[in-house]
Amino acid sequence: MSTAVEMKSPPRSPVAALARAAAYPRLRYMGSKYKLAPHLGAVFNDVGGTTFLDAFSGSGFVGYLAKAMGYAVDTNDYLHFPSVISRASMVNESVTLTDDMIAAICGPAADDRNFIQTTFKDVFFAEDDRVFLDSAWSHIDSLTGFERDLALATLILSAARKQPRGVFTISGDLSHYNDGRRDLSLPLREHFRERAAEYNAAVFSTGRTNHAYTGDVFDLVKTDYDVVYLDPPYAPPSDDADYTKRYHFLEGLSDYWVGRKIMQETKTKKIPKQKSVFANKRTIEDALERTFDKFKDAGAIVMSYSSNALPGDARIKELLGSVKPNVEVRMVDHQYHFGTHSSAARRSVQEYIFIGRD
Repeated sequence: MSTAVEMKSPPRSPVAALARAAAYPRLRYMGSKYKLAPHLGAVFNDVGGTTFLDAFSGSGFVGYLAKAMGYAVDTNDYLHFPSVISRASMVNESVTLTDDMIAAICGPAADDRNFIQTTFKDVFFAEDDRVFLDSAWSHIDSLTGFERDLALATLILSAARKQPRGVFTISGDLSHYNDGRRDLSLPLREHFRERAAEYNAAVFSTGRTNHAYTGDVFDLVKTDYDVVYLDPPYAPPSDDADYTKRYHFLEGLSDYWVGRKIMQETKTKKIPKQKSVFANKRTIEDALERTFDKFKDAGAIVMSYSSNALPGDARIKELLGSVKPNVEVRMVDHQYHFGTHSSAARRSVQEYIFIGRD
């Protein structure tokens, strides 16, 4: 467990870190913390320390911000594609995709695979784009290490940018979602070239050792980080917070659906849902209580949560206070955007940042 003296000195001012993080390749992701970066950077600066866990890494942005602030960072997510993104952008210290690699991936196919072309015909993307995804994978299959991670992260981001709203719950003729954005008309092959440049530019070194894990948060072994950051799925009063449903195509694309079952009866060819105890209003309190207890030896527990989810802020403060007696709650006005057009619905909420310390 970190000492009070160690926790007083932050690893780095957030100003330069925020400037670097602003160039992070952005993935439209449910619950993304990109717009909350200044507030989170201020919290991490106040808390200090040198070791950091982002236990629900998602788009990878917060882990990247923490690395930019000088922390040695571990990330975790129960889905596979977030770990690919974290390895490419945060664990990776120096490797980039060369011009020759990018040209090869964007060139003629290395084999005759057609899984994406046939499985997702009339589901996602035009034929030329599906052909490119198969062709790109024919080259990526021969890559290893961070080169493979970078190529896959680039492919994932390209697919997400081309898909309206960035989610894969909608399929077929999506022309009514076309609001004129360049991302929707740019061929995936060109997306890949541009996104590769973004990821190459995001690579930097701190000389620290970072890790990206895939699995259940309760299975993580190390728990005594200086900072444990929690951004679990927010349990809504109604509907769901099912990330697998929204991003199943990106999850499959991250490993070419190898060993995965596809639910052929579903319109969008989903993969089976990975249930989360955090996404259900009946199990969320127990899940939070177990999580706080698991990381009770951390120097500080920082958690993001929303005012439009369950449980409320008073209950969360009580649960966190059972392991960290000093709990501060910072509130940030925030808007969630639904859709991509100018008249898209927006829901104003407060984003809570809970900070628990001994």
